[in-house]
Amino acid sequence: MARSPQSLSSRISQQLGADVRPEVRDFAQALAEEASEGGALAVLFYGSNLRTGSLDGVLDFYVLHPGETTARIWPRISYHEREAGETTLRAKVATMGIETFAEAASGELTDTTIWARFVQPSALAWVQDDAARATVVSAIGDAAITAARLAAALGPVSGTAEDYWRALFRATYKAEFRVEKPGRENDILSVNEAHFEGLLPLAFEAGGVQFTRSGDLLTPSLAASERSRILAWWKRRQRLGKPLNFARLAKASTTFEGAARYAAWKIERHTGLAIEVTPFRERYPLLAAPGVLWALRKHRKSRE
Repeated sequence: MARSPQSLSSRISQQLGADVRPEVRDFAQALAEEASEGGALAVLFYGSNLRTGSLDGVLDFYVLHPGETTARIWPRISYHEREAGETTLRAKVATMGIETFAEAASGELTDTTIWARFVQPSALAWVQDDAARATVVSAIGDAAITAARLAAALGPVSGTAEDYWRALFRATYKAEFRVEKPGRENDILSVNEAHFEGLLPLAFEAGGVQFTRSGDLLTPSLAASERSRILAWWKRRQRLGKPLNFARLAKASTTFEGAARYAAWKIERHTGLAIEVTPFRERYPLLAAPGVLWALRKHRKSRE
């Protein structure tokens, strides 16, 4: 097996250094400065806005703070708005401890969302120092290794890198409680082609997966016992995927900071109905929901 001249670590470091708009970096710095629980070590930016460079819609951030996450169901989700000139930026922010993030990325925890999400593109929009940067690079590298090992076990005997990634994302999306239509794995690969180009062989090498290459075809060599171990590891996470996702949604319904403002923005964006965010609605979004739904129903009838 010929080794690539670039290591997985250097590849990850390069990808995390992707350019993002100054408005995004300023927003990330503000989130870091506002962070509680010992402050922030790093802020990751991800999602479709990273790819497109658009400031429209909702920006996605992960704020990583020192230590572990103490909550049993994580991450903590909040909604933030920030003025950038004449533009209002909106962001959904997940917050968790960097040690828990790293454990989840390496596959040590039952969660699948961290490594499955961060084998996809992300950028370090803000980082405290070089030590924090190295920790994040290591965690994202572990996410790629975790994903690649499972891809080798789930994928064909021989195939292109896309075949293995497709098998991986098909399995992870199916295991999670999500609303995406079937075939979402093809969308991920098509819009992030440059990101995934050459990533799988580097992750195989870093993860100790032996493989041969013939043109575009890869043939990983997993011993039967190792394949069985990986599939058993996955089966447990697959079984717990939907319950964990459901528990996070249930928690978010009562602990989502800024949920009322986020919902009001979404409703106005999609229906044109402006919802006043009163103190009651801000503090008790679930109790306020019936009134909002009634107003939305009347608004729709008036437009019929």
